Amino acid sequence: MEDGPVKIRNWEKYKLLVSEKNPGSIVFILEQNGFSPNKELTTLKIIMLHDRRYFIFFDFPKGEALKETKIPLHRDKRGIPNLDEYEVKAFLKKTFPNLEVYSFWTA
Repeated sequence: MEDGPVKIRNWEKYKLLVSEKNPGSIVFILEQNGFSPNKELTTLKIIMLHDRRYFIFFDFPKGEALKETKIPLHRDKRGIPNLDEYEVKAFLKKTFPNLEVYSFWTA
């Protein structure tokens, strides 16, 4: 068995892995990148731990939503797109109803 992270960018593949591995919980992280030259500042990471391996899903903005999950972006008063933590958590709870869902900041 290998250790270490497995990076996944396909939402359907990640949902299938979560279903197969059946973890007790997942953790999500909303990241803001202030150095992004193309203003894609917000990214979503969803992390599942299973058998000493981290399965990490990455989603990035495309237009007014995230590319894979289609979670909508909201603009702040300066026009910078961002994600709402409660909206992301509700989306993940709906997608994975049998799992505990934690924000990295509130876990």
